[in-house]
Amino acid sequence: MLNHIRPAITLVVAMTALTGLAYPLAVNGIAQAVMPSGANGSLIERDGTVVGSALIGQTFTSDRYFWPRPSATGPDPYNAAASSGSNLGTTSVKLKERVIADVARLTKTGIVQPVPADAVTASGSGLDPHISPAFARAQIKRVAQARGLETAAVASLVAQQTANPTFGVIGQERVNVLELNLALDAL
Repeated sequence: MLNHIRPAITLVVAMTALTGLAYPLAVNGIAQAVMPSGANGSLIERDGTVVGSALIGQTFTSDRYFWPRPSATGPDPYNAAASSGSNLGTTSVKLKERVIADVARLTKTGIVQPVPADAVTASGSGLDPHISPAFARAQIKRVAQARGLETAAVASLVAQQTANPTFGVIGQERVNVLELNLALDAL
């Protein structure tokens, strides 16, 4: 019986060491060498303090800042521990009511209709840090007025912060809200 158990135990220990220790350490080491920022969460620092990640959205509610798209992570917006979609489909009354209320709220702030879709819909994960250039442009007047800036200066900043599709074909044009707001603070 020991002849059967010993190889099984040896195999479990060896595979645990290989797949549970050696492989993750090797992958982490390669990632740290090739792209250390991405391997460490794409953290954004200002004056030595981490202010966020380029990969996870944050809530901005002041008129002085560009607002992100809605988050579907529950009562705490952009809570990575609660990442999930809302699972509300196009026939959902609850989703329809929320979108109508959001459109009305955004229209009151000066965003003209049609309101960009990402202004009133959450991303699949509820954590998307990006908005469309259309939603960013729709907020320029409000942000410029709140900061006492020329709209042309804020529009130029939005244009500078607009990222093209990856490799020119993957994804869409996008604006990272945290990076845009940090650039706005730096003006």
